Amino acid sequence: MPDRMRALVVMGVTGCGKTSVATAVCERLDLPMIEGDAFHSAHNVRKMEAGMPLDDDDRKDWLDRLGMELADATAANPSAVLTCSALKHRYRDALRRAVPHLGFVFLELTREAAIERVSRRSGHFMPASLVDSQFRDLEPPVDEPGVLTVNALDPLPAIVDRVVAWWGADTAA
Repeated sequence: MPDRMRALVVMGVTGCGKTSVATAVCERLDLPMIEGDAFHSAHNVRKMEAGMPLDDDDRKDWLDRLGMELADATAANPSAVLTCSALKHRYRDALRRAVPHLGFVFLELTREAAIERVSRRSGHFMPASLVDSQFRDLEPPVDEPGVLTVNALDPLPAIVDRVVAWWGADTAA
């Protein structure tokens, strides 16, 4: 049905578990996943590795590219899932313009939990020193359509069950 969610963006600050949740949802539903971090420019990765937060200009081309990737994925498949911080309302709106009827799963996490998680993570370009900048930029998707907010500290299977039930209820309605 054209007015149902065609795709999902798993969003939130660094360390909230976007990749883990999206991977599990995609495995459960046999859907393609787009890892948003894989599409950052070399310039953006170097900037983050140096402990410098991205600004709106840095994120513009990245968001445009993610919108194109998600549009392509939903043209080739019934649905797809994208991981993207999507911190600001205008970033989410840019993705909605690229793929109408887009749903968002907001993995809500405290600053302290994000710092702890990012500090334990290895092999990622985002240092714990940038957690505060993520929270400064975060505009929670309160009162936006097509958003499910979940506690990022809940067990992964419970989060996946909730996402699948919510998305399935939208699809079946």
